[in-house]
Amino acid sequence: MEQNAILTLFLPIALGIIMLGLGLNLLVDDFKWVVLYPKAMLIGLLCQMVLLPLLCFGICILFDLPAALAVGLMLLSASPGGATANLYSHLAKGDVALNISLTAVNSILTLFTLPFIVNFAIDYFMQGGQVVPMQFKKVIEVFAIVLVPVAIGMLVNYFSPETSKKLEKPVKIISALFLVLIIVGAIIKEKEQFATYFQQVGLACLAFNVISMAIGYYIPTLFKVNKKQSIAIGMEIGIHNGTLAIYIALNVIGNSMMSIPPAVYGLIMFFTAALFGYLVSRKKQNAEL
Repeated sequence: MEQNAILTLFLPIALGIIMLGLGLNLLVDDFKWVVLYPKAMLIGLLCQMVLLPLLCFGICILFDLPAALAVGLMLLSASPGGATANLYSHLAKGDVALNISLTAVNSILTLFTLPFIVNFAIDYFMQGGQVVPMQFKKVIEVFAIVLVPVAIGMLVNYFSPETSKKLEKPVKIISALFLVLIIVGAIIKEKEQFATYFQQVGLACLAFNVISMAIGYYIPTLFKVNKKQSIAIGMEIGIHNGTLAIYIALNVIGNSMMSIPPAVYGLIMFFTAALFGYLVSRKKQNAEL
């Protein structure tokens, strides 16, 4: 119960701080292209809303995951892009405005798609009568956590660019610490079985993560989306809102075992996303030389 309270407390704080930090680096002009050039947005949504759940379903079957772990991974695939994606995209010189726009739209669409996908997974893998409520209130909360701090950060950046620069570094450090605490909290919740679960789902999470980022980067590239936007989509597709998935597993479905795949994925993606960001940013720099 104590761990649940900690997770519930740190989720909105962590997301809010990260989004505030990103807002400090944005201007209204960064969003103009979303209306003028919607192709990248549509491709990103197609990858995230359609291709990822299909990919994840195939991986669950291929790795023959235990039922609850399979549902947990499907829950993660149905979650919108995580706020961490915006941070990694920023570090890899991706289009952060595209990331934030995708996160915002996905947070709305999740209201309809997440319960459908997760209920399908529960019926297929568990043959049970459990269902995931629509959770309209929770999706609205996430939507607010994403947009309100960004708007505040953008206002600070607009009226006081010097303050924005000073806040940038400490905000990044604090947000990273909160995200680590959330993942650690989920692991502690299932600490006695975590090693076993990691062995069962670790490779599946790694495969899902790497293939997701590859799809998110290379499919837009095939459709002539520019490198900056392709990096953003790759990060958005590969980095899911694990904290939201953990919250739903624990507080909506009430199955702590289902929170393990998002926690394991969260551990893995810190390293794979950093490597992915390094590789694509180097490739982008080389192309510009």
